[in-house]
Amino acid sequence: MAILPSSALAARVVVLGHHGHATVRNDPFVTGPAVTPQPTVLTTAGRRRVRHGQRRRRRQQVTVAGTLRGIYLHHHISAAKYHGYVAAFRKALATERRLSGTRRAELAAVTSTIHEIAAAHQLTAPRLPVLFATLAVNQQWWTTGPLLSTYQRVEIAGSQLVWEYYPGQGIQLQVLGTFGKADGLYTGGPSDYPALQQLLSEMIPMAARRAGGLAWEYYFHFDGGSPPWTSAMSQATGLEALSRAYTATNDGYYLNVAQRALPIFTRPPNAGVAEPTGRGVRFMQYTFAPHTDIINAFLQTLIGLDAYAQASGNPTAQRLFQQGNAEAIAEVPHYDTGAWSLYQPGVEDDLSYHELVTGFLSQLCSLVGAPVYCTAAQHFQSDLKTPPVLQQLTMRAPAGRPLTMRFRLSKVSHVGIVISQGSHTVFATSASFPYGVDRFYVPAIKRAGTYGIVLDGTDLAGNFARITGTLTVTPRKRHHP
Repeated sequence: MAILPSSALAARVVVLGHHGHATVRNDPFVTGPAVTPQPTVLTTAGRRRVRHGQRRRRRQQVTVAGTLRGIYLHHHISAAKYHGYVAAFRKALATERRLSGTRRAELAAVTSTIHEIAAAHQLTAPRLPVLFATLAVNQQWWTTGPLLSTYQRVEIAGSQLVWEYYPGQGIQLQVLGTFGKADGLYTGGPSDYPALQQLLSEMIPMAARRAGGLAWEYYFHFDGGSPPWTSAMSQATGLEALSRAYTATNDGYYLNVAQRALPIFTRPPNAGVAEPTGRGVRFMQYTFAPHTDIINAFLQTLIGLDAYAQASGNPTAQRLFQQGNAEAIAEVPHYDTGAWSLYQPGVEDDLSYHELVTGFLSQLCSLVGAPVYCTAAQHFQSDLKTPPVLQQLTMRAPAGRPLTMRFRLSKVSHVGIVISQGSHTVFATSASFPYGVDRFYVPAIKRAGTYGIVLDGTDLAGNFARITGTLTVTPRKRHHP
């Protein structure tokens, strides 16, 4: 089963080759639409706070070099690896001093993050491979590669890993994107299985130790969360990719790795992603945000758990799926406004997320046959073809005073308004609005009379609706002495 709806487009990827030669191609296995919210871009002030914290931690004698030495002295890494990591970090700092502008700032952001993780006493031996792979990619890119647009997906020639550029935080491993690519390589058929195996051979060593098992973490700041953090959705997509690799190769190694990645689903945040409820378990999108309910992430987590449970027969995975499924069945109706899907309570999906959650619901409908999933998927498919519904609420207003033109809207749309009298347009504008009761603020209409109102709306799928009405502008009351 595809993890994305069929409307998802191949992503534009910049691939860095030898000697700084970069090419742009559409990778059919890397999805175009973002499937997780983009992280907060660090502002200049934010980078200044990171550097200030870095200097303060240096005064406290917590350094990357010192931490690496401690890891080595405790026999967690070999002498060769210790000397290699120290040399790589020193080389990156020296390179940083030679660069300028954006290139220097982005490489400095990555070295600062490693300092920050060390100062938080979270620079552990299992995290070294991914952190220093990230450092190597950034050093290579910012010395030889082109400047990048915000959130550009990138790859390195000869590697299957997917990276992404987050301004102010450098180029970071895109865990969800990489595992999503693995799923795409599986569905591509046997000719793509060698690439799938290569991808996982690169990705498996990037796992850290977390919650008593393996976890693929993120190492940038996001929405108040500090690195390292992880996500139920990315971890479950990893389970799905490993399960598919087992199906493709019959190599039990992949199921063994997946089993080691299961504990995070049994532990609460901040270590894990499991939040027990009265009905079962809710799986959280972010380990640092236990009360952030994102329905598409929850549903994809269930799909990944089921894929592993089916491939392995693991009773823990089966139990976790059943507990999560019971909770999701109860929650899904609350994410249907009757005209569009919600991303989280009170917040509507954009078009790509609406299509994404529709695809997930269709998969779960096929997997478990629960009417809730099937009904919601049908509703959301219908919403893609149904125009928005508009209702004018303000019918009267006094002359000579600014007025609030209230209207009700069924789904997130771009709404236009025209107020006219005869052939004369008094006021016209447009803006985007969420579902519910919205309003335009209209300058004072000086003359009393009856005015024509036209409200039109275009939803995110391009469906158009228009209504007409009238507005009665009443004379201002005169106050007599």
